[in-house]
Amino acid sequence: MLNYFLTFKDSQAFERLVHKVMHIFFIYEILRGFILKYNLINKEVKKEMLKHTNDYLLDKKIKMFQNPEGYKTSSDAVLLSSFLSNLADGAKILDVGSGTGGISLCLAYRFKNVEIKGLEVQEDLAALANLSAKENGFKNLEYICHDIQNKVAPFEFCSFDCVVTNPPYEQNGTKSPNKSKATAHNQGTINLEGWLSFCLKMLKPYGFLYLIHRTEALSEILKILSPKAGHFKIVPIYSRSAQKAKRIMIMAQKDSKTPLEITEPLIIHDENGYTLKANAILRKGEALF
Repeated sequence: MLNYFLTFKDSQAFERLVHKVMHIFFIYEILRGFILKYNLINKEVKKEMLKHTNDYLLDKKIKMFQNPEGYKTSSDAVLLSSFLSNLADGAKILDVGSGTGGISLCLAYRFKNVEIKGLEVQEDLAALANLSAKENGFKNLEYICHDIQNKVAPFEFCSFDCVVTNPPYEQNGTKSPNKSKATAHNQGTINLEGWLSFCLKMLKPYGFLYLIHRTEALSEILKILSPKAGHFKIVPIYSRSAQKAKRIMIMAQKDSKTPLEITEPLIIHDENGYTLKANAILRKGEALF
């Protein structure tokens, strides 16, 4: 290499060559630093992603992975999944705010011949939900990380037969110090109207929306949905028969004018533990109706 350099009679040409070599070496070091930093971050992300619990739904019929320190699914998800029945083969279902996949995992277990997509704003929850779907062999189920406030949706509007959702309950409540839980439980920058409006946009004409929420939100939900939906079916949920209903499940049909119906309540507990109906839903995976 030295002999090669010494053949240069033009010192300026030699200096230009040295300058180019040093420039290339400088760029190489910068790129090398970026690559090392990326690999380090990627390892940390993967390490964080590997932290999960081994949880189960429907009396261990479904295995699911959840972050031990983050948001976890609740019985509300399983109850809402029971609201859907008699789905046609090939039906398209969207789970909005899918979290760790509680609702859609139960649906994939019950309905093998439908297509189910989940939208979740938290990347780690969507990734864990996809691991759960793979673990259970649910090839008809996929989760996508997406913020529904983004004007560009990953799917066409008016393309789903059913939308299921368990929206964040809190609007101005005390936020959890845990970021994952706070994001899942609090409405943040999108309110209930914005959330439900997105759900309606994703439905085909005369498609069905299914949701679960706090009982005190019923009047607001009906006010939001009534201009564009009807055929409401409302299911009050009681922890025990002597207590007040703390949850409601609502079915609404887009573009329908069919009158509202309030069904008999769903009571979860009696003196022996789960009621027969709750046991059939939460442990056996049966439909509500």
